[in-house]
Amino acid sequence: MLAAAALAGCGASSTSTTSIAATTTSATTPPPVAGGQPRIVDGSFYSDAVDGTLHYSIALPPGYDTSGERYAVIYVLHGLPAGDQAYKGITGYADSLASTGHPAIVVGAQGARPGDTDPEWHNWGPGRDWETATESELVALIDDHYRTIPERSARGIIGISAGGYGATLIAIHHPETYQVIESWSGYFVLTDPAGKPKDLGSAEANADASAHAHVDHLKDEFRPYGKTFFGFYIGAQDPYNGFVDDNEALDRELTAAGIPHVFDIYQGAHDGSFWREHEDEWLAAAVKRLDPPERSAS
Repeated sequence: MLAAAALAGCGASSTSTTSIAATTTSATTPPPVAGGQPRIVDGSFYSDAVDGTLHYSIALPPGYDTSGERYAVIYVLHGLPAGDQAYKGITGYADSLASTGHPAIVVGAQGARPGDTDPEWHNWGPGRDWETATESELVALIDDHYRTIPERSARGIIGISAGGYGATLIAIHHPETYQVIESWSGYFVLTDPAGKPKDLGSAEANADASAHAHVDHLKDEFRPYGKTFFGFYIGAQDPYNGFVDDNEALDRELTAAGIPHVFDIYQGAHDGSFWREHEDEWLAAAVKRLDPPERSAS
């Protein structure tokens, strides 16, 4: 879900920190462009998971073309419902990282298409498995075609609104893939386009699609991979019914389970002005917990 009103201030309540395989086709990279700004590249690949072509936008940090270094990657999941171009809105995130001196690659993932505008980054079945397309196929392609550090310790996943739900559930389902997880004004149960919880038809399916249902075993699932950072942030005036309550509930559950995390409630609503006000802080928090650039061996 995207939409709504006001802006932000700062002010928070917080609790303190907390198989990549795919079939892809080719991605083309345009010639290098000199300059001190991130370079935006759009690409596409055939996705078996959604049985069609998916697109992505990638922002390469200043110096990428000449440094010979490999970089950490932040994957950004947009809000829903959305059009098929929503993945392109990553320029502001890349500019934020460049201006604050946090070199990293930023990838905008496509999470909607004509006739399927609100899939919630969820695996619905053959030809509509958005989670697999995002976590498995897209990550494999980016590691194969760009100078990434192809390790969990150099990957983060961030989502806005419905993207926050997607980022959280994808990372929970695949603890081997991402070291950093952030939700910006997200929620933690599958919803319909009105923001109401969606019934998947069985208790098992509903539990698999709920971050709350995974809390009891998160420690065991993430333990083999070392440190993980999970941060989630929301505006106190978020207009979507139940979103603030849902965030507060997850904070209480994680705290009771002894799972490190960061949770903040800010003055603000559910819109671009709120996210822009805090993006420098939230993005820096993510990149600081990933591997720094390293000299490429190839």
